Amino acid sequence: MKRRQRQQAAADLLLGAHMSIAGGVDLAPLRGKEVGCQTMQLFTKSSNQWRARPLPPDEIERYRANLLVTGIAPVVAHDSYLINLASTDSGLHRKSMAGFLEELERAEALGVQYLVTHPGAHMGAGEETGLRQVATSIRELLKQTKSYRVQVVIETAAGQGTSLGHNFEQIAVLLDQIGLPERTGVCLDTCHIFAAGYDIRTPDGYADVIGAFDAAVGIPHLKVIHLNDSKKELGCRVDRHEHIGKGNIGLEAFRCLLADSRLKGIPMILETPKDDDFVLADRRNLATLRRLAEGPDVS
Repeated sequence: MKRRQRQQAAADLLLGAHMSIAGGVDLAPLRGKEVGCQTMQLFTKSSNQWRARPLPPDEIERYRANLLVTGIAPVVAHDSYLINLASTDSGLHRKSMAGFLEELERAEALGVQYLVTHPGAHMGAGEETGLRQVATSIRELLKQTKSYRVQVVIETAAGQGTSLGHNFEQIAVLLDQIGLPERTGVCLDTCHIFAAGYDIRTPDGYADVIGAFDAAVGIPHLKVIHLNDSKKELGCRVDRHEHIGKGNIGLEAFRCLLADSRLKGIPMILETPKDDDFVLADRRNLATLRRLAEGPDVS
């Protein structure tokens, strides 16, 4: 492939990063534009609080106007870290259901296409019970919001503690039990799958892992990709993100992923450390990804 063609292929990728909503959700697209995002992810509320202030209509209007000006699309939302739809504790499950319904409502109000959620943790109830609880919960919430366009995207997990979704077979079980393919999908996180034991560091390893994903889940169900290197080693089951090429995964895995034509059109979003300067950190990681996408001669 000629260099100009490689550059065009890189330009066609949907690359972005998670953007802060400090000061209002309407500022997130402007921050995304500043670092060079073509797509982006955001929280629609504080990720570590149950309570959320309502989204004022004028803020939503400014957000939509800023999106139009910047051309960033699609936008991905991530739900609160407090939500655990796998919980069999009645109080926590009730709060999680209410919290996730609010996340769906806020995402829909903003016109967000995908809402990413962690499968949750079974907290000792067992994987089979936890998976069934998650699937039943999501199915019920989607039926409550059947007129909504936003899709729920289940994120692969690192496998820490009793968390669910650390292998592709569990993700497949969730999609099957929910039974609403038009409203669901999968988010593949490179750090999480590596921590869970999927070795993507070489071309052969990458091909084997994506082949296993396709066999268990199906690439058509893949809606979002989180691009993160890992501070920890293969199979550690610890979720610690690192800058692209600075962790234990290394550059080759990302080169393979960016060159995979089957993934074209899927938003690929950084959740790498922000350091002291989010603009500089995100620009550096996005520049690394774009250089990798331009061809095998780039290191």
